[in-house]
Amino acid sequence: MTDPGTCTIFLVDDHAVFRSGVRAELASEDGLRVVGEAGTVPEAVDGILTMRPDVVLLDVHMPAGGGVAVLRAVNDAALADDGPVFLALSVSDAAEDVIATIRAGARGYVTKTIDGAALADAVRRVADGDAVFSPRLAGFVLDSFTGKSAAPEPPLDPELDSLTKRELEVLRLLARGYTYREIADELFISIKTVETHASNVLRKTQQSNRNALTRWAATRHIG
Repeated sequence: MTDPGTCTIFLVDDHAVFRSGVRAELASEDGLRVVGEAGTVPEAVDGILTMRPDVVLLDVHMPAGGGVAVLRAVNDAALADDGPVFLALSVSDAAEDVIATIRAGARGYVTKTIDGAALADAVRRVADGDAVFSPRLAGFVLDSFTGKSAAPEPPLDPELDSLTKRELEVLRLLARGYTYREIADELFISIKTVETHASNVLRKTQQSNRNALTRWAATRHIG
């Protein structure tokens, strides 16, 4: 049971050693409690939806879409009104990464050079509604929203964006080589429902067959 007034945190990073270090840094901070962690996009989404933390510390670069994929999946789950606040914690300080992550819904972006006390302060601030950025990164965001950014806009992917959360799950499993029966077992749905979702995925992505769909998914690092 979490004490009232405690800010609960979920860690998302594909390096277990780094997660362990962050957990240790935050453990000594009053009013902060790490309630879960994950190293992959699917684990992160499941953990966030289950634990309902106040703040998610989110790595940007991970397989299967990275931090942006986590943000989109959680938002698609209709948690926008009562869901967590996302604070990106990344090794990257590239303008395009900052802009893409903020546009996807993160409330702040700090780099992994931040020390433990400053990270704890950033978590508290985003939990209280502030936007928090490492010093040189705030300018990227301001420039982006005023049209002055030299960084390229995150590419639009209308076919991928048109997929529902369930269709995206089916797509990932198809890309991994699962059969329809295996997908049905994995997602606890009927084979007929899998077939319907697969048909919708093919139509929305404008692919003619499963082989073409697998190649299409690979170019987007889905799988």
